[in-house]
Amino acid sequence: MADAATATGATEDAAALIDDGPISSLQYTVFAVCFLMTALDGMDVLVISYAAPLLADEWAVEPTALGLVFSAGLVGMTMGAMFIAPYADRIGRRAMILWSVLLTGSGVLLTAFADGIGSLIALRFTSGLGIGAMLASVATMAAEFAPDRRRNLILSTVLAGYPIGATLFGLVAAEIIPALGWRAIFVFAGAATLMTLPVVGFLLPESLTFLLRTRPVGALDKVNRTLGRMGREALAALPDVVRVIEARTVASLFSDGLSRATWLLWSAFFMNFMALYFLTSWIPKLATSAGLALELAIYAGAVFNFGAVFGIAASGLVSQKFGLKRTIAAFLVSTAVVMSLFGFAAGSSLVLVLFGLIGFFIQGGFVGLYAVAARLYPTEIRTTGVGWAIGAGRTGAIAGPLLGGGLVAAGLAIGASFRWFALSLLLAATFTLLIRSKQID
Repeated sequence: MADAATATGATEDAAALIDDGPISSLQYTVFAVCFLMTALDGMDVLVISYAAPLLADEWAVEPTALGLVFSAGLVGMTMGAMFIAPYADRIGRRAMILWSVLLTGSGVLLTAFADGIGSLIALRFTSGLGIGAMLASVATMAAEFAPDRRRNLILSTVLAGYPIGATLFGLVAAEIIPALGWRAIFVFAGAATLMTLPVVGFLLPESLTFLLRTRPVGALDKVNRTLGRMGREALAALPDVVRVIEARTVASLFSDGLSRATWLLWSAFFMNFMALYFLTSWIPKLATSAGLALELAIYAGAVFNFGAVFGIAASGLVSQKFGLKRTIAAFLVSTAVVMSLFGFAAGSSLVLVLFGLIGFFIQGGFVGLYAVAARLYPTEIRTTGVGWAIGAGRTGAIAGPLLGGGLVAAGLAIGASFRWFALSLLLAATFTLLIRSKQID
C-alpha cells in the first residue's frame, strides 16, 4: 500500500486528489460550511440597512451622516478583499476564514454599543474588513475542494448563500427590531457570526491544494489527515510541485501572461457591481417611481432576491454544459434586455415580475465571475486574485448608487436610468468573453 502511494504520490498533482473519484462527505461538509459563511455575510452586510430607520429617528441622524455609515461598510469590504484576503495565500484559507469570522462578528456585536456616528462609522468599517476578507477566502476554499467537473455549480451554490442569508435575515429583523429595538439586531447578528468559530475550527480542514502547493510546516501530516477524512489513501511523500510563484503579491496578478486577463476581469467586476448595487440600493424608490403602490414596492427587494437565488443555481447548471464565459455573457445580456424593457412596464404590477427576472439574470451572471477568478489564478495567488477582483468590483459598488442617485435627482425617466446601467452590463459581458485562459475555456 505504501509503495503504491509513493509511486503515485510523488508525481500526483494537487488537483488530481480532488478531481478523481466521487465527492466525499468531507467535501460536502466544506461546501456546507462555506455556504453558511456566505449566508452570514449577507446578514452582516444588511444589518445596518434594517437598523437604519430606527437608529436615524433615535439619534436624529441626517441622511448625509447615515450615508457615511453605509459608505464606511463598503470601503471596509473593499479594503478587506484587497488587502486582508490576500494573506490567505500565506497563512491558509482556513486561518483567514477564522480571522474573518472573529473580525466581522466582533465588529457587528460591538455596534450594538455604539454611542455616536463616529463609533458607528468605525465599527461598520471594521465589520466590512472581515466581510470582504471572508467572501474571497470562502470562494477560494470552495473552489479548491470542488472537482473540476462540478466546480462551477458548487461555487454558484455556495455563493447563493449570500442572497438567501440576506432574505431570511430580513424576516428575523422584522420580528426583532420592533420588539427589542435596533441594538438587539446587532447583538443577534454578531453573536450568530461568532458562534460559527467552533464550526469552522472543527469541521473545516485546510485546502489540500494550498497545502500541496505551498508546503507549510507539517504539510504531509495535514494532507494525510484530510485524505483520511475523505476516505483516500495516505501519501508517503508530497507530490512534485508543478509550479511555484514565490512573489505572492498583487504584481503576480500581472505576471506570466495574466495581465490582460486580470484587467478584463477587474473591468467586468466593476461594471457588474455598479449595476447590481444601483439596483439593490434604489429598488424601493425605483419601484414607486415605476408606479407601484408603496405596499407593493416594499416587496420588490424580496422578489429581486428570490429571483437571484434561482438565477445563481441556474447559472451553475448551465455553465457546466455550455461553458462559464458564454453562460455569464448570456445572463448579463439577458439582464440588459430586461432592464431596457423596464420603462414600458411602468404603472403595472408587471414591474414586480421584471424585478424578479432582473434578479435572476444579473445575480446568475455576477456569481459566475467569482468562478472565473477562482479558475484564472494558480493556487499561490488565488485568494489574492479573487480578493482584488472583488475589490475592483466594489469600487463600482460605490459608484453605482452615486450615479443612480444623480440620475434620479436629475429627473431622468425610469426607463432611461435603467438603460444606462444596461449598457454597463453589456460591457461586463464583453469583457468576460475577451478573457483568454485554458483554465476557463
